[in-house]
Amino acid sequence: MNKELTLILIILSLLFACGNNSILGDNKKRPGIQDLEGLNRYMVEKDRERIESYIERKGLKMEESPLGLWYGTIFEGEGDTIKSNDRVTFEYICALLDGTVCYTSEELGKKEVIVGKGDIEAGLDAGLRLMKGGGEANFILPPYLAFGLKGDGKRIPSRSVVVYWIKIVSVN
Repeated sequence: MNKELTLILIILSLLFACGNNSILGDNKKRPGIQDLEGLNRYMVEKDRERIESYIERKGLKMEESPLGLWYGTIFEGEGDTIKSNDRVTFEYICALLDGTVCYTSEELGKKEVIVGKGDIEAGLDAGLRLMKGGGEANFILPPYLAFGLKGDGKRIPSRSVVVYWIKIVSVN
């Protein structure tokens, strides 16, 4: 989220730095932190509306975590809940809300991560911590928990909501 705020601040600063009164009108007030916070809240709310609409259209049963991660358990799995420093191997499908599949374990191989080390998106890391070995779940990550303002520079566009299907293969 800080990256988004920083980029928005830079863009607005550049836009208003030119001093072009046609952009500013007669009011020469420069955007302040409150303006940027308001813009960020607006974008987060619009993302939330898009996610809720997707969940309703697809008939999914999902819950929202305090972080803003949406999750739905398909199969709970067995054993202890995944925690920091666990080495987790999982199969996945990563897609956009419009159904465009971006990445899959079938294409790129299973993913192995150490939970809590920052090797994956913050929302995916948080989602894994809700799962157990052998479990399956769906996650919906708003941009601030996924790839943010820039996207991943490859297949995930700027400010994209990302949908994951995850199946835990092993936890060590």
